[in-house]
Parts: sequence; C-alpha cells; structure tokens
Amino acid sequence: MLQIHLKNVQFFAYHGIYSEERKLGNFFELNIDIWVQPVTLPVLHMKESIDYVSVYELVKKRMEIATPLLETVVTEIAQSILAQFSLANKVTVSIDKVRPPIVQFEGRVGVSFTLERK
Repeated sequence: MLQIHLKNVQFFAYHGIYSEERKLGNFFELNIDIWVQPVTLPVLHMKESIDYVSVYELVKKRMEIATPLLETVVTEIAQSILAQFSLANKVTVSIDKVRPPIVQFEGRVGVSFTLERK
C-alpha cells in the first residue's frame, strides 16, 4: 500500500466554540495520510497516484471556512478526499490547535479521524 503524506501543514483560521477564537483566530497544524493501492508497480505516472498539491488546495479551501468544532473540520476533509480522489482507499486527518485558549495550559489540543472507502 502506498501512502501519501502531508505533514505539519500550518494554517491560520477562525475555528472554535468561543467568540474570541472566531474573532482573533488561531494557528492550526494538520497531518494527512492517504492510502493508495497502486494498480501497477512501479508507480511511474501521477495518474497512478494522488497529487499532494491538489490535496493541499482542498484542505486550504476547507480551512478558510470558520467552524466551531475541529471534529467537523477533520471529518469533512476526510470525506472530501475520498470523494475527490478515487484512488484513495483510506485517509487519516489530524488537526492541532497550536495555542488553545485554556488558562495555564502549555501544549496543543487536537483531534484525528480515519475514514476508509467501503
């Protein structure tokens, strides 16, 4: 199985349930893994794989839509990847809120979602 990775992809966006988050925004970091079963080996042409630039453009467009829950963001991105890329068999999307609005909290919070084609 071939895996396509987009790692540590950073965005500034307005996701969150608190009004300050929707007003001030926050930094987010995404990791995406897409599994592809190649039809032939070796993989010699882009049509036999998934173009990570196209995946990035899909994710960028979705990140521009302010959303209260990160769970909504990751599930919609995963569904969109499977819908747009027929070679994708499975996808995992993880998103971290880099500076969560939690008093005296050091670290990140995030969610992950894995979806397989049926």
